[in-house]
Amino acid sequence: MKEPTIKDIKRAAARINPYVHRTPVFTSLAVNRLADAEVFLKCENLQKTGAFKARGAVNAVFSIDEESAEKGVSTHSSGNHAAALAYAARCRGIKAFVVMPENAAPVKKAAVAEYGAEITLCRPTLKDREETLQAVARDSGSVIIHPYNDLRVIAGQATAALELLEEVPSLDAVIAPVGGGGLLGGTLLAVSALKGSTAVYGAEPAGADDAYRSLKAGHLIPVRDPDTVADGLRTSLGDLTFPIIQKYVDEILTVDDAVIIRTMKLLWERMKLVVEPSAVLPSAVLLNRRKAIRGNRIGLIISGGNVDLNRLPWQQGTNWRE
Repeated sequence: MKEPTIKDIKRAAARINPYVHRTPVFTSLAVNRLADAEVFLKCENLQKTGAFKARGAVNAVFSIDEESAEKGVSTHSSGNHAAALAYAARCRGIKAFVVMPENAAPVKKAAVAEYGAEITLCRPTLKDREETLQAVARDSGSVIIHPYNDLRVIAGQATAALELLEEVPSLDAVIAPVGGGGLLGGTLLAVSALKGSTAVYGAEPAGADDAYRSLKAGHLIPVRDPDTVADGLRTSLGDLTFPIIQKYVDEILTVDDAVIIRTMKLLWERMKLVVEPSAVLPSAVLLNRRKAIRGNRIGLIISGGNVDLNRLPWQQGTNWRE
């Protein structure tokens, strides 16, 4: 495998520039005090389509040659990559075909439809998602853009960390959430190339801790029956993302759902930031496991803000497992 280089990442940044936001980096005295550190939040919740996924999707879609692009692009996703691919396809003027699990959040299904994608629902298992995607791609002739196990996607996701380091060059550590590994992998590549002395940590829910277990074992261990409020992190690492993470990451830190929900509410209340559960993980591990994270200047990749406002996880009677 040839991992993306810093030149690939900078080319991706130039390619996606007309179609994505350069998101702001926010700070908070309250969060600094709670973390006992200087904390810099890269707010991808304010990105196009509401998540960092727009970066990788746009880079991948605009990397395809004209002939291949004519029949469109396709993917499977629980929501954020689906919306991102639909958005990227619309920007290029081509079709998007998206396979979504039937239990995907209604707000995410609606967003994908609004961007003009053709949606096919399937049972909520990785096997069903992948098999349905293969059938959709075969019938449509579309190019499959995997949500994370794609070098073009990884290079695109890396641009968030690239921007963070351009704005805040002297960081002791960076923390990114890890599900399939595209964002963490891209973050690792950007940071290792530009600031090799900066530590990088992955943040993962305890109920879907395949990255933590895979690193301990030294080989991929797929997630089985993930049980976490962080729906965007229920996926397993890919065979492209795992080697990058294995090579560069300092540590994978996990927290349980009670901590995720409590931290999500804190960011809403203290910083007025609409962040989704998956995006809360870096803040959650910092605030609850800060002794494991060296340094006083910490960058956090806040990955997205697509939340169903009728099903906030701290509301009485909400069952996010439905």
